[in-house]
Amino acid sequence: MSINIQSGRVLWFRVLIPMFLILVWLAVASVGGPSFGKLSSVATNDQESFLPENADATKVQNLQTKFINSRSIPAVVVVAGNTALQPGQLHQLTALKTVLAQTAGVASGAEGVVGPVPATDGRAAEFIVQVEGKVSTTVDNLNTTVKSHTPAGTQAYLTGPAGLASDLFKAFSSIDGVLLYVALIAVFLILLLVYRSVVLPFLVLLTAIFGLSVAGLVVYHSVNAGWLKLNGESQGILSILAIGAATDYSLLVIARYREALQHYAEPLDAMLHALRNSIEAISASAATVIAGVLCLLFSELTSNRDLGPVAALGILFSYLSAMTLLPALLVILGRVAFWPFRPKLAERIAQPHELKTGLEDRHGLWRRIPTTISAHPRAVWLICFVVLAGFAVTFPQFKANGVSQSDTILGKSDAVTGQKVLAEHFPAGSGSPAVIIADASKLNAVADAIEHTNGVGNVDYLPAQQANQKYVHATSNPYTPAIIDGKVMLTAELNVSADSSQATPIIKQLRKNVSNADPSALVGGVSAIMLDSNNAATADLHKIIPIVLAVIFIILILLLRSLIAPALLIASVIVSFSATIGISALVFNHVFNFAGSDAAIPLFAFIFLVALGVDYNIFLMTRVREEAKKIGSRAGILRGLSVTGSVITSAGIVLAATFAALAVVPILFLVQIAFIVAFGVLLDTIVVRSLLVPAISYDIGKRIWWPSRLWRKGKK
Repeated sequence: MSINIQSGRVLWFRVLIPMFLILVWLAVASVGGPSFGKLSSVATNDQESFLPENADATKVQNLQTKFINSRSIPAVVVVAGNTALQPGQLHQLTALKTVLAQTAGVASGAEGVVGPVPATDGRAAEFIVQVEGKVSTTVDNLNTTVKSHTPAGTQAYLTGPAGLASDLFKAFSSIDGVLLYVALIAVFLILLLVYRSVVLPFLVLLTAIFGLSVAGLVVYHSVNAGWLKLNGESQGILSILAIGAATDYSLLVIARYREALQHYAEPLDAMLHALRNSIEAISASAATVIAGVLCLLFSELTSNRDLGPVAALGILFSYLSAMTLLPALLVILGRVAFWPFRPKLAERIAQPHELKTGLEDRHGLWRRIPTTISAHPRAVWLICFVVLAGFAVTFPQFKANGVSQSDTILGKSDAVTGQKVLAEHFPAGSGSPAVIIADASKLNAVADAIEHTNGVGNVDYLPAQQANQKYVHATSNPYTPAIIDGKVMLTAELNVSADSSQATPIIKQLRKNVSNADPSALVGGVSAIMLDSNNAATADLHKIIPIVLAVIFIILILLLRSLIAPALLIASVIVSFSATIGISALVFNHVFNFAGSDAAIPLFAFIFLVALGVDYNIFLMTRVREEAKKIGSRAGILRGLSVTGSVITSAGIVLAATFAALAVVPILFLVQIAFIVAFGVLLDTIVVRSLLVPAISYDIGKRIWWPSRLWRKGKK
């Protein structure tokens, strides 16, 4: 079996076109690589910039700049001693204020640095420093200043929103290096074990790296142009998705190519056959994941909306790389790509009319599993379903109510330590007050409503232009308030940490009380930002999940020309997702003792697991459909499972290992996503795709293809 083409055209197709494709990818990737390396420089990790546009906290953030003409972020410098601070130490702290105010990146004016404010226990003092410059750089400058001017016998910490944001940025900085290296090394080792080939792992990694480089190039320039926003989480997910997807698609192409090399002497003929028989499944797989992540465009959170196109670009260029660059490399190298175990032409290939069970020429594990399914299909899928449903029972224990920034950073963090020291000596919300914008005519009523809210300490307002320009206590009212567009700005210090879960009910009550005094009043600040973000994430979950399911269901209908099979696949991944979240809840709560989870975790987990879980079922069921046309539905199910078993399992293990690499970044969100997706992918690959779906399909028989022609005229 060979394609009949003239020798001149063989040279053209076998050498020139593949070389052209390789050179094009090489040229584009040489530009894209450096751009990918610069993604951290355009990433933004401040929570405020990703708020919903219509949230109260967003409106307050915009109105606040009219009063203080700055989008500064407060840093808190806390200096504590083991005993009461002595007069000499307090004198040194007074001098420290001047030095802090002169630090590059600190806001100018009297409000740039407030302090030292002594603690009631006399053992500590704090400064509130407004950071206007680049946060990480300014915090580094402040740390240097503080360390060189800390009084003897005391310890100083830099914390607050700016300090925590700086440590968060440093944690994300490992994405450019460590994360990528860990993911690539894990993929390489697994491929080495799977193929026992020296060459193939390098070809697959090259395909993944080139796809990621070009995706990074497009994302970098899109962010620079203002079309997209990028944060550290999106950057990490881009890397993992692109590498994982490119590897999965490459494994499918290689499996088909290796199989075809047993039929065709010429590598070109084998590759054309492989692409012709795999392009539909791989294209549908890529389209499913792209469509799934693009559903994030319906999110209220800007961070989620921008992740959609970023992730979609990663999948798109991974797909293009796997379908163009990898085939070109394989055709150029021929059978050498599989060295030292080169595939040979088979002496004889089993013909469809010779296959009764579909397993006659199969052997090993992937003959035994289909044989077991054919003998006891109903028992197999019932056992699988009961086990998955049992895991899913603990789904409600998954705590996705948001976590404080202190709990978000899992590695060493001076800011987190400083936050604990601050809470020992000052009100926990010190330095990060709630901000209230209210009608000037209702200032007294609003101030009274704030003061009578449980959990609120000091209530201040910004006075009209004074020499010192400091906030003053609202109840003493010694100055005329600053009025802009008929509005005044007040601040309310909470008695709990501003970014903690305990702040949420206080902000809810504060908003209710303030609204009673002034229906037009708005409450913002760090605590309100967290509350509004969590509310938006919850709303996204209820809105986007049905959209994702509908989009994927439509793609499956078009691919499989059936209604029953797509419904079965969707149901299977929903059960798998529920079981995964249930197991994750137990592990997070009782093994790792995490404080909770970001409210966006369930949505991200759902999109990745459903889209990626359907991927493996697509790879399986497209091959089953192909075989069913030749030998009947039940035999086709067994044969489809047996011939795709090893490659899909390998793809699942590679993708799980790739996502697990996210755990090297000491950020709670990424560590949890790493566990959920890695475990969920393995569950999908080993249980759902290998046992549950084939067993139900075998039990149903050819009705799985209803109402297509294969159902009407196909064999059972």
